[in-house]
Amino acid sequence: MTGPRPVRLLLADDEHLIRGALAALLSLEDDLTVVAEAASGPEALAMARAHAPDVAVLDLQMPGADGVKVATTLRAELPGCRVLIVTSHGRPGHLKRALAAGVRGFVPKTVSAQRLAEIIRTVHAGNRYVDPELAADAIAAGDSPLTVREAEVLDLAADGAPVAEIAERAALSQGTVRNYLSSAVSKLGAENRHAAVRLARERGWV
Repeated sequence: MTGPRPVRLLLADDEHLIRGALAALLSLEDDLTVVAEAASGPEALAMARAHAPDVAVLDLQMPGADGVKVATTLRAELPGCRVLIVTSHGRPGHLKRALAAGVRGFVPKTVSAQRLAEIIRTVHAGNRYVDPELAADAIAAGDSPLTVREAEVLDLAADGAPVAEIAERAALSQGTVRNYLSSAVSKLGAENRHAAVRLARERGWV
């Protein structure tokens, strides 16, 4: 008589050493099996579509698309796949964005492999797990004052792109982009848009 089918995992992290070590450690668990690995957001989506994992363990910050954006797409395309985000940058805003995207677990990378395995089982069972310290920080920080569009435009401005380029990438007029940037700077009490980007990123709002 065979036992229950192992929980099928997708691991996505652009740091190959960390991802490889995690895959090796989780594979030691009898009820867990790593069916796919990815090093970027787009690769994580491709692997999820190909393998339909039970749980996707995603790094928050990856090239191409961050873990929250990947989770948003997975929620629409593979609703049966639970998402667990691990991060070394646990900003309060990141947690709130993740929960809004339907993420079931949010933990720091300092967690042990054994504890992560337990959390994966919790998430797979349909429950939610959020690291208590990250949750407390999120509650203390309050909500972002930025609208979705303001946050998007501010994020596009992060690499110092000129207004014309931001307008093209956001499919907005240059005047609208300037208005959004001005509003974001004002709401954050920043000196300029560069300082606004820094403040918003520190709080995980972009």
